[in-house]
Amino acid sequence: MRTGPDQSYPVSWIYTRPELPVEIIQEYGPWRRVRDLDGTEGWMNGNLLTDRRNGIVRGGIRNLYSAPKPDSPRVWRVEPGVIGRLVVCEDSWCQLSVDGKTGWIVRDQVWGTYPGENFN
Repeated sequence: MRTGPDQSYPVSWIYTRPELPVEIIQEYGPWRRVRDLDGTEGWMNGNLLTDRRNGIVRGGIRNLYSAPKPDSPRVWRVEPGVIGRLVVCEDSWCQLSVDGKTGWIVRDQVWGTYPGENFN
């Protein structure tokens, strides 16, 4: 991550964790101004980013369910900080896939999507 949209700007942060979700908040040529989970903002070359939607589990240990309903069977649990692919988000639920396991999580328990944003 750089302080401005060019390689001449100093590096402000180096991300070492793969697939970490970021929010793109501005575009300038091939550069993207991004914000991470902690609110850190800076510029990254778009070649370093992917259009794959990822989310990171926040809070405590979270249940993932077989369907987007709290009374559906729990299929597994994830710890805070786990990164997974957001497959689909509908209303207040998102389907999260981690290492080949997929389940539904309450949207506000994962960072990487806007409230009310539906996609698939």
